[in-house]
Amino acid sequence: MENVLENLKFKPEAYGLKEVNVLHNLDATELQQITLDLGMGAETSNGTLVVNTGKFTGRSPQDRFIVKDDYTKDKVWWGKINKPVSPENFDKLYDNIIDYLSGSTIYVKDAYVCADPRYKVNVRTITEFPWSNMFVHNMFIPVDGEEADAFEPDWTVICAPGYVADMPAEYGIRQGNFSILNFTRKIALVGGSAYTGEMKKGIFSALNLILPVEKNVLPMHCSANVGENGDTAIFFGLSGTGKTTLSADPARKLIGDDEHGWTADNVIFNFEGGCYAKVIDLTEEKEPDIYRAIRPGAILENIVFKPGTLDVDFEDSSITLNTRVSYPIDHIDNIVRPSLADNPKNIFFLTCDAFGVLPPLSKLTPGQAAYHFISGYTAKVAGTETGVNEPVPSFSACFGEPFMPLHPTVYAEMLSQKMTEAGVNVWLVNTGWSGGPYGVGSRIKLSYTRRMITAILEGELEGVRFEQHPIFGLFMPTEVPGVPTEMLDPMNTWTNKGAYISKCISLAHYFHLNFEKFASQASHQIIEGGPLIDEHHHLEESI
Repeated sequence: MENVLENLKFKPEAYGLKEVNVLHNLDATELQQITLDLGMGAETSNGTLVVNTGKFTGRSPQDRFIVKDDYTKDKVWWGKINKPVSPENFDKLYDNIIDYLSGSTIYVKDAYVCADPRYKVNVRTITEFPWSNMFVHNMFIPVDGEEADAFEPDWTVICAPGYVADMPAEYGIRQGNFSILNFTRKIALVGGSAYTGEMKKGIFSALNLILPVEKNVLPMHCSANVGENGDTAIFFGLSGTGKTTLSADPARKLIGDDEHGWTADNVIFNFEGGCYAKVIDLTEEKEPDIYRAIRPGAILENIVFKPGTLDVDFEDSSITLNTRVSYPIDHIDNIVRPSLADNPKNIFFLTCDAFGVLPPLSKLTPGQAAYHFISGYTAKVAGTETGVNEPVPSFSACFGEPFMPLHPTVYAEMLSQKMTEAGVNVWLVNTGWSGGPYGVGSRIKLSYTRRMITAILEGELEGVRFEQHPIFGLFMPTEVPGVPTEMLDPMNTWTNKGAYISKCISLAHYFHLNFEKFASQASHQIIEGGPLIDEHHHLEESI
């Protein structure tokens, strides 16, 4: 172990830190052992580290802020998602955290993000806890050798879960915990929360402004894989839509599972060096790659052991439904090294439509692709959240609204331009219900969804005729090899056709209502990509 007070690579005083014991660039084994020695974690029967993130078992989006200064004031889409904090208040909180960490042991990790070397961003992470540092070791891309010796950070992440701000209103924040981005000082500051995803999503949010504004690169909250012929596929989708499951294809190599960039010369690159996957109800049969990645070097968060054992009970959600594992991407065998590929050919927007009205597969025009990208629709079903007893429409702009500092139309216009220039096909895939809404119809079989995606990737739909949906205007294939023809048009699966049309109109209305906040900055082409009915259509039935 290396005390950096004795070398020149890391200078605590440059950050204002005083009398600190600095442990610099420890490997995962060392960080795991320190975590265990400090009583901050346990091990499973196979030696995987288990930690509990305490009060926060997920991100706290209401406590996410961006410093409003000369760099950000005219770039950021300020509002409910991107809340401002003053440079002065940031400086006070920074100084408070530095005072809090001084006199203690801190853990420093040097790594980078963006697998395409043209866009590499060096990130130095300073953490209070050893397992927070191990998470960064897993999730960012490691440096070693000469690269480590010459490391100079572009951004710094400082994470102090034990610091909770007194009198938060004096700092312009909501409560004692916070996650703040300062684009001028290039610091991501996390206080009061041990949830590791705050660090990862902080840097992702920073890249979501830097890359499009400064590098003409489209950042995407998506998974991606590449086939033997070099064709890249991109999968967007909110939680529960099948993004991880459907991108894990034994016939294709994984580029990454969560965050990517799309360059002007059509390279798709992973931002990260690891994966951060949900493990609730995990089985080896359903998710073999994730299941087998849970081994020494991985970190399990907020799981529960089976009574009297050190075996994980993946069905136990008593701490949280958001149980997680982080692991280096090389814990998966079938990956691309390094994590990038070119030649994007197909984009899949995944939605779990619990109302049973969207087609299981439809092809989108550029305008429709931009509209549905901005909308980011899925539906919450009963049981997913407290108080949700019926399906509820859910929209998250660009399939990642909490992490998007710019107006969603900026990302959508970039996507439209790139898909047109690259000749990419965009598909909307409904992994939800058919034959009626949740509770009446049935979930579309995973085997059918996989078959539809495979048919697209293997070019089996070339020459197939498409019909336009009467309400949403989507183009539905009339046949897909291996999939029952009658289910391709969802109206065919409903016994009561009138009820189907009524439910379609109701959902279309919610699309229009959601889009109102974007319409003033959306092009005519994007607006025309929405449902065909007038947004003021009289509703016979509300959802």
